[in-house]
Amino acid sequence: MYSASPERYSSGMKYRRCGQSGILLPEISLGLWHNFGSVDTFDNSQKMAHYAFDNGIIHFDLANNYGPVYGSAEETFGQIMKKSFAPYRDELFISTKAGHEMWQGPYGEWGSRKYLMSSLDQSLKRMNLDYVDIFYSHRFDPNTPLEETLQALVDIVRQGKALYVGISKYPYEAARFAYHYLKQRDVRCLLYQGRYNIFNREPEQEQILQQAKENGSGFIAFSPLAQGLLTNRYLQGIPDDSRIARGGFLKKEQLTNDVLQKIEQLNKMALERGQTLAEMALAWVLKDDLVTSVIIGASSVQQMKDNLKGLENCQFTAEELRLINRIIL
Repeated sequence: MYSASPERYSSGMKYRRCGQSGILLPEISLGLWHNFGSVDTFDNSQKMAHYAFDNGIIHFDLANNYGPVYGSAEETFGQIMKKSFAPYRDELFISTKAGHEMWQGPYGEWGSRKYLMSSLDQSLKRMNLDYVDIFYSHRFDPNTPLEETLQALVDIVRQGKALYVGISKYPYEAARFAYHYLKQRDVRCLLYQGRYNIFNREPEQEQILQQAKENGSGFIAFSPLAQGLLTNRYLQGIPDDSRIARGGFLKKEQLTNDVLQKIEQLNKMALERGQTLAEMALAWVLKDDLVTSVIIGASSVQQMKDNLKGLENCQFTAEELRLINRIIL
């Protein structure tokens, strides 16, 4: 029987306020996109979830189609919830999303009211939950009226199936409309979730970070290590067990000579800071208060331990930031 560490809130994890709300999120959250599906070993997934919570990671980030197969990450989490986390439900902040493909037919993806509500009902059953803490519209739907998508989010909160709602990967103007629409109905957008890392600066360039702050929302970053590019994994070639070798979302053609040179320069800078490249990349995302939390993925407890070291030094000098920008931009 699992018993959470009594030291979980004195382990060094720091918490940041999420926009203008009562929610505090850990600087590092655990994402279940990979390594929690039906193709993975349940024992390993459970050990990672336990380690996360024992070290102050109270936020677990899911989506309906995380796996593989679709839905299996939520099923895995549901088992962990039942076996381990049930006594601690009120300490946990659990998210899920809907927007990408989940099942066949016209109502199996995007942003219709029918899809969002049906998907959340399924997610709750898979996770053995009565409600989630936050439910996201996982992507902007250019064909469904945005009012329909957002009103579904409002009604989901009013039905008690989610305490808060958020948006993910929305373009600036759609996000602006969403913030206003939700605020007018007393269901504020708690979080904007977006891809953000040293290589990908779109949230900065498109003013998404500042927009979230101005609207009282938090920003939570995913893919902080650029699918593994911002680590030392590829400095000596492509490992057989890497995401590139497995043919996942990260493609071999993305590892160009130019990208590899940038990784080498960043790695050298990280070593001078006394960090690994992964630790520095995580610290960079958390360098200021525009980011509430960063979502990490992990394949082992050891990898989680290594990632948590990124919290030890999130301070960068102005010269260090200029050097990173010169390397990347």
